[in-house]
Amino acid sequence: MTAAAFRYIDRASYDPNATEPFKKALGQIEDLRGQESHYTTDNSGFALYNSPAKETAFTDDAEVRSGYYAEVEELLRKKLPGVKKVAIFDHTIRRRTPGSARSPVQLVHVDQTPRAAEARVRRHLPEDEVEELLKGRYQIINVWRPIENPASDFPLALIDWRSIAPSDFVKVDLLYPKEWRENGEVAPDSESMFSTEGYEVKGETYAIAPNEGHRFFYAKDMTPEEVMFIKCFDSRSHTMTEGKTDIAHGSGHTAFIDPQTPAGSPGRQSIEVRCLVFYE
Repeated sequence: MTAAAFRYIDRASYDPNATEPFKKALGQIEDLRGQESHYTTDNSGFALYNSPAKETAFTDDAEVRSGYYAEVEELLRKKLPGVKKVAIFDHTIRRRTPGSARSPVQLVHVDQTPRAAEARVRRHLPEDEVEELLKGRYQIINVWRPIENPASDFPLALIDWRSIAPSDFVKVDLLYPKEWRENGEVAPDSESMFSTEGYEVKGETYAIAPNEGHRFFYAKDMTPEEVMFIKCFDSRSHTMTEGKTDIAHGSGHTAFIDPQTPAGSPGRQSIEVRCLVFYE
């Protein structure tokens, strides 16, 4: 067990035109170690597995796409019964190292709203397959793995879906900078921290509002030989018209500063592969 200050959406000051309408709230984080089998993508929205990868460096984007993507698809088919099709649409590598373009995200969120998930299907699947695929069950799952060293620094925390209230979800635009430099994004030139100047809308996501009932979990010192399935959407979840009450939509998640991290621990490095998963 550890504790942290989590960065949440602040309903009281939320403005769709703001980039920093956030607040911090303290929370406890339970270690998944020893109880992994009790938490699945169906009931909690996340699942931890031991699954060493052939790819270990993750420095060549072409090799990640040609080799590691196949490993991820094989793992999804192995762990999730009934999968008929997997479409991997992108990945992000985060390194908390000097000069890195992508650092760990400290904001409690769920990556996809229902509208955004459907848009992903329409964007990434052949047009002649889309309508039939949308009739069946489909999910968006991020397959998250530490790179090079254990994720002791800025570890990943996840909320058990069953502890999130419907009122905790706030739809927000997913913003990306209009310009990028080699070592990172170009920050908006603005006098106000609340300005969206310099960004453009690339989708829709759920930010999460604070709730004392949230149950956070993490895998302490998660290693590169392990992966976390993070569900971001499920067309059969109870949030959907024909969904089931016992199926999670997804898991709110965030990076956090763990006060128990030993001094001198190497900066966190990780890869998350985003996958559309379709079922029979």
